[in-house]
Amino acid sequence: MRYFPLITVACLFVGTSAAAQTDYSVLLREQGLAKTVATLQSDYAPTASDAFALGGAQFLLTVEHALQTRYATAFNEDMLTDSGLPFLRVPQNLINPAPAPFEPDIIADIFATAITDLSGAITSLNTIPDTASVSVKIKPADIWFDINTNGTQDDGEGFYDIVAPQLNLSADARDLLIQFDTADAAWLSAYAHILSGMSETILSVDPTSAITRVTQSAQAFDTFNAGPQGEFVGFIDVSFIDLITMFILAIEGTPDATRLGAAHMHFQSMIADNKTFWTRVAAETDNKLEWIPNANQQSALPIPFPRQIGEVWRDILADGEAILSGDLLIPHWRLGPDAGINLLKFVQNPPDINLISLIQGEAVLPYVQHGNVAEMRSWRTFERMLGENAPLYAVILN
Repeated sequence: MRYFPLITVACLFVGTSAAAQTDYSVLLREQGLAKTVATLQSDYAPTASDAFALGGAQFLLTVEHALQTRYATAFNEDMLTDSGLPFLRVPQNLINPAPAPFEPDIIADIFATAITDLSGAITSLNTIPDTASVSVKIKPADIWFDINTNGTQDDGEGFYDIVAPQLNLSADARDLLIQFDTADAAWLSAYAHILSGMSETILSVDPTSAITRVTQSAQAFDTFNAGPQGEFVGFIDVSFIDLITMFILAIEGTPDATRLGAAHMHFQSMIADNKTFWTRVAAETDNKLEWIPNANQQSALPIPFPRQIGEVWRDILADGEAILSGDLLIPHWRLGPDAGINLLKFVQNPPDINLISLIQGEAVLPYVQHGNVAEMRSWRTFERMLGENAPLYAVILN
């Protein structure tokens, strides 16, 4: 995650190796994410732990950049949260007294910037081989996001204000300490790939045009009515109606095949990294402040990890890999149990679509074929094991 000891002015100028600075958590607390990245990038002889620390800081800097954009702009924060999209759904509770007006293309800019930021994290993490020895201790409470870009940590900028709610970590976990190791480099790289893939998917449609149409029409109604006419229509939030309309309009047309292909490759890389992670985890014999444990370890997180969770999750990954390769088909209500949609063919030659054509089936007709169909058995096993907490564990395991 983030890391940063006190670096003297002399060290910054002469490029002293960060390898001598082993307390990455202090580094993060004292310097913040951007300066931590700069400090670790200046290291002329980085260790594997330095590479992990750098990749982690770059990963978290992606979140910081999105939060800074949100703070600087007059967003409808409720609408962002309701979207459920990465970088938009995380809470941003700081109030900017003078934000810039919202422009529809800002959403696309957030995801384009995220792709660039995450590529740096992936590059850093991919330098860590199976044989490396990574040991990076992080206290999540030391992590903070410089949302208002003033260079100091203010109320509402801490890890437990922003990220912890997504992981159901309460204030009781503020003393949490985690030791990340070599296996976790593959886990974090997998997470960077899945977020990159989601960002490419969002940009493969046309979010800017959809947002422009909806916001302009909403403003036109406000002008016609001489002001907003209430926040609800019956029991439905007006902004939620606008949000759903944006989603529907965005998928209309033909997705950008290049971006869709890039997303597909990221998802494949995510699965490959996850497989590497579980292979590395299975070989571990220590039991020190683990992030995600093997069957013989305990996690430092205040939640239990069933002994079989790794085996079941790898079954889910195997199904995902087969779906991405077209070996396992996606079911559709118009098809029988021995036929489905070939996702790989869809990605390689995306159709002109709209919501109705997807539901009715016309849009996917060129990609249907007979074969083995995904039945979600592995996911149902996962849900039976973890109950209502299955989505939380899925977020952690990615």
